[in-house]
Amino acid sequence: MMKLMPTFEKFAVVVVPFPFTDQAATKRRPALVLSNFTFNTSVGHCVLAMITSAKNSNWLHDVTIADLNSAGLSSASIVCMKLFTLDTRLIIRQAGMLAESDQQSINNAFNQLFDV
Repeated sequence: MMKLMPTFEKFAVVVVPFPFTDQAATKRRPALVLSNFTFNTSVGHCVLAMITSAKNSNWLHDVTIADLNSAGLSSASIVCMKLFTLDTRLIIRQAGMLAESDQQSINNAFNQLFDV
């Protein structure tokens, strides 16, 4: 039986295995899907941004997540503009979805980041 490839919408908060930079080990961490459904399903990858605790934030254009409940997060968190792609088969699960107001904040930061 063929395993279905998971699909994710833009602004989904997902849990992914992040590698440590100095070790072979990984740790489960949240990330934000930035790419749209069409891209994600056609290539089987998502463009993601790291989500980190608020105390670890110091990158330009970081965005504080205001509605933690909708995002499925339990503590103060920041979307950090450290971007990467990941095969959707490696995404462990979806934790939540950014609220509309947080989506707008991310769009604003993304537009500033890429000067669009």
